[in-house]
Amino acid sequence: MNKKILTLLLGASAIYLQGQEIKKQEKDTIKQLKEVVIDGKLEKKYDKISSETVSKMPLKNIENPQVYNSVTSRLMKEQVVTTFNDAIKNATGVTRLWESTGRGGDGGEYYSMRGFSVQPTLINSLPALNNGIIDPINIETVEVVKGPSGTLFGSSVISYGGLINTITKRPHSKFGGEISYNAGSYGMDRVTADVNIPVNTDLAVRVTSAYQKQNIFQDAGFNRSFFIAPSLSYQVNNRVSFLVNTEFSNNNSANAPMIFLNRNAPLSYNSITPFENQYKKSFTSNDLAIENPTFNLQAQMFVKLSDNWTSQTALSRGNTKANGYYSYLWDATNGSDFTRFISKRNGETYTTNIQQNFIGDFSIGKLRNRMVVGLDYFKSNILNSSSGWVGNGVVNILDGSDTGDLTQAGVDALLVGTFEGNSDAQNEIYSAYISDVINILPNLNVMASLRIDHFAIQANDEDVNDGQVAISPKFGIVYQPILNKLSVFANYMNGFKNVAPIQVSDADGTNQRFKTFDPEQANQLEFGVKTNLINDKLSLTASYYNITVSDRVITDPNNNNNSIQGGEVVSKGIEISAIANPIAGLNIIAGYSHNNAEVTKDNPESGYLGLRPESAGPENLINFWTNYKIQNGSLKGFGVGFGGNYASKYLTLNRATTGSFALPSYTVINSALSYDNDKFGITLKLNNALNEKYFSGWSTITPQQLRSLIAGLTYKF
Repeated sequence: MNKKILTLLLGASAIYLQGQEIKKQEKDTIKQLKEVVIDGKLEKKYDKISSETVSKMPLKNIENPQVYNSVTSRLMKEQVVTTFNDAIKNATGVTRLWESTGRGGDGGEYYSMRGFSVQPTLINSLPALNNGIIDPINIETVEVVKGPSGTLFGSSVISYGGLINTITKRPHSKFGGEISYNAGSYGMDRVTADVNIPVNTDLAVRVTSAYQKQNIFQDAGFNRSFFIAPSLSYQVNNRVSFLVNTEFSNNNSANAPMIFLNRNAPLSYNSITPFENQYKKSFTSNDLAIENPTFNLQAQMFVKLSDNWTSQTALSRGNTKANGYYSYLWDATNGSDFTRFISKRNGETYTTNIQQNFIGDFSIGKLRNRMVVGLDYFKSNILNSSSGWVGNGVVNILDGSDTGDLTQAGVDALLVGTFEGNSDAQNEIYSAYISDVINILPNLNVMASLRIDHFAIQANDEDVNDGQVAISPKFGIVYQPILNKLSVFANYMNGFKNVAPIQVSDADGTNQRFKTFDPEQANQLEFGVKTNLINDKLSLTASYYNITVSDRVITDPNNNNNSIQGGEVVSKGIEISAIANPIAGLNIIAGYSHNNAEVTKDNPESGYLGLRPESAGPENLINFWTNYKIQNGSLKGFGVGFGGNYASKYLTLNRATTGSFALPSYTVINSALSYDNDKFGITLKLNNALNEKYFSGWSTITPQQLRSLIAGLTYKF
């Protein structure tokens, strides 16, 4: 066994034995690093005033120098959220680029945040990859953490723009639960269950589950999914406790192929009209489906070492697969035709993560310190045994005709003899980090953090990059002119990305070799204000950020067969987020973001220099939702909600070598009616009420869902 892994395991065992030897005392409530169930009357409906995961230590939002948005389960329930994308629409400055493709390695959804692409790859701050979709039934909170966060979370599962961390529902001490059924447009049926069972005063079990089937709004395509998540909480004594969370899911879907504009030739389209005319065409069949089974397990042990220190030992294992047909349409650059390319994908990704954190809250003299010291081991193993790619017909975007064979038998015949072979890529990262929040004064605190990573990469049992090291610092300062009401903050944050070796050669093609690179570096400067005013009825965060990503790998301008480092992207902007409940029963969440991103250093021949990156998404985004629930009288429990999202136009393809293609701006309006009491709830949700035709993309053009209606019934016990 690898000595470094063995060291981590032995350390975890020693901590466990130490906890077992501590003399048992009377059972009482202790503060631990896990989610606490809070009475709804004591917590704002859309807001979380603190987090234990954003900074890997308990810290109030108003005293945290980092910006993040929280999307709570109660907000998702009120909005009748049935997809992860619907939930994330409540986060300021975030929009979806790609829907789930189901393909291996990166088949999950892609979003844009602060000018960079990001996938939701963390559960309870631990890695959890998914090639399909994420069901929201087991989510207590979605934490959207802004800016490069490599210092505490590393580089393997996050983005320079931030990270998306889902916090799961946890077992608690009260028996109860609910069962829901939703029916909706396009043949949607969704059944969910959430049951919590306290076995005794020390042990509790909770199970959430969901089954959903739905067709897409186009002429073919569907999604069938099943999800179940058993979790267990065990309080051994007043110092030692365990939390185990598992998730099993299986998603089977026939996905409409993404429509790619050609990246290598001048654009042959200057209008969205041809694509609007074929809006309901899927260019696929229900015979060409892909399956994505996923498994995640997280086991955590908490040991209260003393009144000032807590140990958290965490083991996370994950497995996600892709098995089925994946296709895309590629622009033939003649103003009408797109060639379909199709493959049968067969891939699997394994992940292992071990973390050991020591979390302290102690004083040195008059200075309060809140500190986390951690060790982190991460390994990913990507297996692939897919077929090759073949052409399967031509789609004419002007008249909608399609010459392809969209049957399994026809596609299988085309793929005979195209097997790509078996491949195995492994990535190991060993990390250590420390972060300290020091209260110099009761209303003035500073944060200082540092991380060091060691990378080891193998491809088919051959070392291709062993020994690369990255160092990541982070600093922050928070001053509260009005304690717990108003804070002014600033931060410097770093993110990094390990760059895989690239095969290069001399200009004449000779002397082929693998070339290694230093990690890319992203550095952010940010400042802003946070408020918690009017008797905690208004929470506001406003900030300006500037992110510079340097050492990007680019083509050598003097040798097209060589790559060098020296590329740079600058992304800057403002974000404003607000949560308010001005009167009893009225809750509001809103956000606005403006992003200005530019490629500032690159090989001019690449076509990107001076332009906005295609992963940056729309420059302007607005999210808004308000709900009023009647508090008294004969209509008590009735509620009405209204809101939506706006996005400015988006240059899905933006290169000097091809030209630029803009997806139009859009406004999507949603509304909801509800009735809720202690035993049951009834909801009616209208999505995209104006039946707006709108698109997402990332050098692609993807129609989004038209108007849909969902009716739901929930029984509580």
